[in-house]
Amino acid sequence: AEPLFFLDYIAVGKLKSEAVSEIVSGIADGCEMAGCALIGGEMAEHPGVMDPNEYDLSGFTVGIVDRPAMIGPARVQDGDVLIGLASSGLHSNGYSLARKVCTEGKTLYELTIARDELEGDSVLDALLEPTRIYVKSIRSVLLQCPGAIHSLAHITGGGITENLNRALPSTLDAEIQVGSWNMVPILPWVCRAAHLNETEALKTFNMGLGMILAVAPQKADEVAQLLADAGEEVYIVGQVVPGVGKVVYLDEEELFAAYSEDEEVEED
Repeated sequence: AEPLFFLDYIAVGKLKSEAVSEIVSGIADGCEMAGCALIGGEMAEHPGVMDPNEYDLSGFTVGIVDRPAMIGPARVQDGDVLIGLASSGLHSNGYSLARKVCTEGKTLYELTIARDELEGDSVLDALLEPTRIYVKSIRSVLLQCPGAIHSLAHITGGGITENLNRALPSTLDAEIQVGSWNMVPILPWVCRAAHLNETEALKTFNMGLGMILAVAPQKADEVAQLLADAGEEVYIVGQVVPGVGKVVYLDEEELFAAYSEDEEVEED
């Protein structure tokens, strides 16, 4: 669906105008990236219930879609090409684990120094990288190449394993070639710090792919080029094959192969 408008809800323990202004500004930036309007919202102050520095944010968006043009699992076919769009970082998921392994017991200096293994970012900068919003890129493909996208999966909590399967019918699998895309360094860095193996990592974090599309094979090159022209980092990551509606990984053990063993959090 094309997003039309967004409304937010902000709850605070103590109202701090400057902080709330920054939050609303960030929400407005996100709405601009998604091409929708921020038309209002609600703010509530809960002293005694929430800590003074505690914030609770939520919101919702309303969109519109032409029913005959709706995409989804029913449109996916054997042989469809799986196209992945690069993520910018953790994308708002897995932060309970990331905070535990990356920040607990660390000094502010350790969290804010530039690190070569994070390509010059600090731990805090890498963790706070804003989530990439793909609306305009996907929308451009839907308009310029109608019918090419059969289904898509937003890779959020649960990783590729527990999101891509929802874009499939029960008779087809998504066969993913591990190692066919790049990751921003914070992802393998956090996974090693948390001692996650490949299977666990792929069902916890997005592991470098924020969106995966199932595309008609004869249109795959055109779609990939349109997405690249829209500013996305695009990868052909696999294909749809007969199966039972699950995600299958080829060469799963290669997930961290391109990333140095040095790219992990120093343990105390």
